[in-house]
Amino acid sequence: MTEFFKNIPQIAYEGPESGNEFAFKHYNPDEVVMGKRMEDHLRFAVAYWHSFAYEGGDPFGGRTFDRPWFGEGMAKAKMKADVAFEMFDILQAPFFCFHDLDVRPEGADFAESKRNLEEIVDYFAEKMESSKTRLLWGTANLFTHRRFMAGSATNPDPDVFAYSAATIKSCMDATIKLGGENYVLWGGREGYETLLNTDLTREADQAARMLEMVVEYKHKMGWKGAILVEPKPQEPSKHQYDFDVATVYGFLKRYGLEGEVKMNIEQGHAILAGHSFEHELALAASLGILGSIDMNRNDYQSGWDTDQFPNAPHEVALAYYEVLKAGGFTTGGTNFDARIRRQSLDPEDLILAHVGGMDMCARGLKAAAAMLEDGRLEANRAARYADWDKAENATMLKTGDLESIQARVLSEGINPEPRSGRQERLENLVSSFV
Repeated sequence: MTEFFKNIPQIAYEGPESGNEFAFKHYNPDEVVMGKRMEDHLRFAVAYWHSFAYEGGDPFGGRTFDRPWFGEGMAKAKMKADVAFEMFDILQAPFFCFHDLDVRPEGADFAESKRNLEEIVDYFAEKMESSKTRLLWGTANLFTHRRFMAGSATNPDPDVFAYSAATIKSCMDATIKLGGENYVLWGGREGYETLLNTDLTREADQAARMLEMVVEYKHKMGWKGAILVEPKPQEPSKHQYDFDVATVYGFLKRYGLEGEVKMNIEQGHAILAGHSFEHELALAASLGILGSIDMNRNDYQSGWDTDQFPNAPHEVALAYYEVLKAGGFTTGGTNFDARIRRQSLDPEDLILAHVGGMDMCARGLKAAAAMLEDGRLEANRAARYADWDKAENATMLKTGDLESIQARVLSEGINPEPRSGRQERLENLVSSFV
């Protein structure tokens, strides 16, 4: 034991009446919701980067956290892993997620970075033998180092493209070796700062070819996990190509990849794109590409990605409503892409942030399940479109043309009156469950 979390007990469920802050009030892993254990519905994951690599900096100030594992070398990386798995055990977290740069020191060249990653992956494998925590997904950090300042797959320098492809292969190998269920690609630098030096067609073709190679390697390795793209409209780039779900789906269709790739959707990124979280989830589900989620929240008073832990019951409930309505997670889950604030210095802060987030998600899941089982929301939705199920209207939609439809409007004297959308009634109904 590292003793970083000394005197912090393993978190157990005690119920909503408990006054113990080191206890779950709503997250009961074994509670059955809609025929499935709550733990199996939510599939929580701890984000390695925010929990163990984040130093507390912001654009105006540097490190505020003083962690014993900060520093270079494999010894520090292994201490970080020891602390991480202690935290996983305290939370009884089913999963974790990581970028390569979160877990291994940067080498002098690619070969050294690759060796460092392989060494820490072997160390993870040893730790996982005595832990319940598994890998939800792995990914490559292709945005922090200055070599990626103009992108990775979309970079105008072919050597950066090659370096990125080699890095992705190493990270996919690590994910597969650790039994990961998904591999995520987030293109933080896949975009532009100005169109004056950007060839949009060339960069799209390069991004597509990289994604095709990822899919090809997945099949070559016989891996059954999911390939996920994570949308975000901007930050760090002025404009990022993977703007939102609709944009990514258009890109996948353009290059024939819509049957191979799904989405990892983050609440904060949805807000940056001008959408609600439930909008992005509902659209992904309707397109058949909903894979996994990053759960967090943004500060609505700021214009950037603040990655705070969720605390808005309505937002969380409506998000899980869309997840449950789509059939729930398969390989995906709920990754806390969230970090404690730079003034939250204590080890207890890191634990309690996750406890609160897990409880909030449990509340949201139970409210979403209750709404689905109640059925009134879906009944209202079905009633709104019920006239389309009539034979004449179904025929109009399937085989009608402008001439025949005009003739029908004239002959039947069709002159429709508006109908209420009943929005406030439905919002009141949702509020009764949350």
